[in-house]
Amino acid sequence: MNDGQLLRYSRHILLEEIGIAGQQRLVDGSALVIGAGGLGSPAALYLASAGVGRLTVADGDTVDLTNLQRQILHTDQRVGQPKAQSARIALNGVNPEVRVREVASRVAGDELAELVADADVVLDCSDNFATRHAVNRACVERRKPLVSGAAIGFAGQLAVFDSRRADAPCYHCLFPEGEDVEEIRCAVMGVFAPLTGIIGSMQAAEAIKLLVGCGEVSEGRLWLLDGLAMEWRSVRFARDPRCPVCVTGPAD
Repeated sequence: MNDGQLLRYSRHILLEEIGIAGQQRLVDGSALVIGAGGLGSPAALYLASAGVGRLTVADGDTVDLTNLQRQILHTDQRVGQPKAQSARIALNGVNPEVRVREVASRVAGDELAELVADADVVLDCSDNFATRHAVNRACVERRKPLVSGAAIGFAGQLAVFDSRRADAPCYHCLFPEGEDVEEIRCAVMGVFAPLTGIIGSMQAAEAIKLLVGCGEVSEGRLWLLDGLAMEWRSVRFARDPRCPVCVTGPAD
């Protein structure tokens, strides 16, 4: 790191658990953020400000006026722009040293697999089960750690899935695909603005710990936040021995 970076990241470097070596791992690291909305906004901003060297932000939507209540990457002036483009502008403004790649599409298939393969950690900040399961499959196939968040109304969720471990559970183990699960969107139910900031910031925190290699991540534990009561509870979960994704899926 140069003198400017040592000064910029000095408050991280002062932390014994991070130090110069840990900060260097952040500078050399890369993260893929799926979704530049309520969760992706704070997550990406903290990753950029923390100095993660390469950030890829994928989102196929455009900025709408209704987004601005909680999606802090975006501004009035960028209403109508692709969210990925708006995100790049905001992140470069926070930290011009970070290389930001914008992907203005809803990624899937080979493109998603390539983006996951190129990242050291993946943050799922999407708002639908189809994308979450597709991202999970790609992370399992490529053995990439996944930090998953969700927020609706006053309820938030956070979980980490690290498929680099042979016995690690995946998202499908917790939320099996194809089950009759009601999918509720923010456009219908609304969402408490600070809730997305809390969950998205926690996603960034878990991703940074994974990149640095410090502390304990929330693997095997689903965190649930009641934003009205501001109460947390956690649920332990393990690998499903019959999971078609991480147990009986494609072999190495």
